[in-house]
Amino acid sequence: MELDEKKYLYLLFLLPIVVCVFLFTMYWKRRKQREFGDIEMVKRLSPEKSVFKPVLKIVVLLLALACLIIGLVNPKIGTKMETVKREGIDIVFAVDVSKSMLAEDVAPSRLDKSKQLVSQIINQLGSDRIGIVAYAGSAFPVLPVTSDYSVAKMFLQSMTPDMVSSQGTSLDEAILLSAKIFGEKSKTSKLLILISDGEDHSEGAAAAAEEANKLGMRIITVGVGTEKGGTIPLKENGVLKSYQKDQDGQTVITKLNQESLKAIAKATKGGGYVYGGSTKEVLEYIKNALNNIQKTEFESTQMADFQSQFQWFIGFAFLLLFLDIFLLERKTNWIKELNLFNEKK
Repeated sequence: MELDEKKYLYLLFLLPIVVCVFLFTMYWKRRKQREFGDIEMVKRLSPEKSVFKPVLKIVVLLLALACLIIGLVNPKIGTKMETVKREGIDIVFAVDVSKSMLAEDVAPSRLDKSKQLVSQIINQLGSDRIGIVAYAGSAFPVLPVTSDYSVAKMFLQSMTPDMVSSQGTSLDEAILLSAKIFGEKSKTSKLLILISDGEDHSEGAAAAAEEANKLGMRIITVGVGTEKGGTIPLKENGVLKSYQKDQDGQTVITKLNQESLKAIAKATKGGGYVYGGSTKEVLEYIKNALNNIQKTEFESTQMADFQSQFQWFIGFAFLLLFLDIFLLERKTNWIKELNLFNEKK
């Protein structure tokens, strides 16, 4: 069993409060009866008043409230098992986290824009599996191929330049590591979406792309940044301290290099390049590319089909409340004959 809205369980604290209010009311009535006169005399003046009925009414009310709260929680029970077959492709997002991606020539920054693009692409996926690679001067596996999109987004947002010790931009390292994540023996269609400003500090990107093509990988590159370029702000706790400088003390201007990204994309069959300035255009491009890639059945899972049970609790609660209307506080004849509370003297 699983609970859909656990937050409503806190309403169960209302039950002891209702009990306390009931006990206080009974105490107050008893006290007022003593002030009025002798208790035995008061009982004789109201012979039809039941001692049992008020307790029964509060029990019915408590059960009704408990059922209403459980109904709000919406318990679900797995009633059957069914086979779920999924078709899709394996996608690895290789995100450039080098310091040049901190440039703010695109808002809010190249790296944040890259994260937004990846997140939006994930939102439009169906049953595909995804993995994430971070790279700068070297590549780092952030997340292996998985179908858990929420976990992927969590890891995506935690990516910073600090997670890769070696700075620079090594596109070949990103491609080769992505190939390892896919796995050479995997028969599933493979797509690498490589996001970068294209400032490659290595020389083996083209060779790595050709090797990826032999493995059946398709590479789509996404360029983030502007050709005009921008400075690289260095911040501490969100406060700007300075800008990145070169060995001669000159402020570094980092620019988008679209040519290197286009060359990598062309090296693989069905690959392509898209400029990341417009999120809408990127999503449309990726969507069209996914439609042209053959889907593979890669998972067959037995899973429980959980069904909501709230209607039973809500229905029983209303039934109890309906019965409560007809529960009067005077004695019932057959209970009166049983003399459960020694009321007959």
